[in-house]
Amino acid sequence: MIRTSSRLPFLQVVKTAVAAILAWFAAYAVFPEQIPVFAAIAALLVVQPSVNQSFGKAVERSLGVVVGVLVALGAVLIFGDPSWLVLAAIVASLFVAWALRLTPGGSVQIPISAMLVLTIGAATPAYAAARVIETIIGAAVGLLVNAVIVPPQLIAPARLAVLRLGHNLADVLDRLADGMTGAGSRQEVEEILAAARALRPLRETATAALRSGRESLALNPRRSRYRTQLQNDVELLARLDPLVTQVIHMTRSFHDHWAPSLQDEPALVGIAEEVRRAAHDLRLVVDRTEDSRAEEQPALTSPLAILRPSPENWVLLGALLEDLRRVRGGIVSDEPDAPASPPPAR
Repeated sequence: MIRTSSRLPFLQVVKTAVAAILAWFAAYAVFPEQIPVFAAIAALLVVQPSVNQSFGKAVERSLGVVVGVLVALGAVLIFGDPSWLVLAAIVASLFVAWALRLTPGGSVQIPISAMLVLTIGAATPAYAAARVIETIIGAAVGLLVNAVIVPPQLIAPARLAVLRLGHNLADVLDRLADGMTGAGSRQEVEEILAAARALRPLRETATAALRSGRESLALNPRRSRYRTQLQNDVELLARLDPLVTQVIHMTRSFHDHWAPSLQDEPALVGIAEEVRRAAHDLRLVVDRTEDSRAEEQPALTSPLAILRPSPENWVLLGALLEDLRRVRGGIVSDEPDAPASPPPAR
């Protein structure tokens, strides 16, 4: 495929174009005798989804150009100007990048710079120094444009990913409670387990989104405005993370020990009600704001009594109760897996 389902934000495209134009004229003002190709390329590569990434690209691009022009200059001084020199310089640049353990971007930049120096310029010390300065100008312009013109921040996608995980986690708890109290089939139980296991990729997505959000705030002039929100989302994911494992374990226990006779187990009705309360409280935790935190009260207040569980189901009931205790502890406590006082069982 040559087309993707997503594309760069339009603002980033505009910023890249602006950076290339400004870098072109800035470098042309310093070196009017040369077409500022190196500056324009540097600006194009430096404008990234975050200011931190732009800084890394600026360093990577500048280092690659320095090494590339040195390779080209050394090749001309040693071998002169034969027709095969460009190809030899490209191959030599690749091995130099490998020896220096550069990143993939820097490794590609070295042969490109060497090739451009040998094909469009004269490989002399003065020309090589001018191209290095030109590249630094382009990289600096790209970094400045990305930092000044609406510096990108990826807090909103991180927030949405964490909220999605929390709401799906609560939905699985509700479905599990319905499976405990309804006359569901084996197929429905399988679907509940599949929904629970689908929480793992959502957790990974949320973790990656928070990592990108944290990176987008590094070196970002607007980072102080979003730092508190990002920290709240990090803390929320820290609470949701163990809950995902516990809910999956709880669902798997119900799946593995499910039997039609469970519908006649009175204790399961009480456990299902507590699971629904857990889903309710989890949504409160996920959707709450700083202003509402002190006003929220959990719904998990009803005692649960287990009277004479049947011999066939006592293992499942015990497992569900322990998992429920852990889930409750993760929801109502500040610590993800802090012990919570379980409902009295007798």
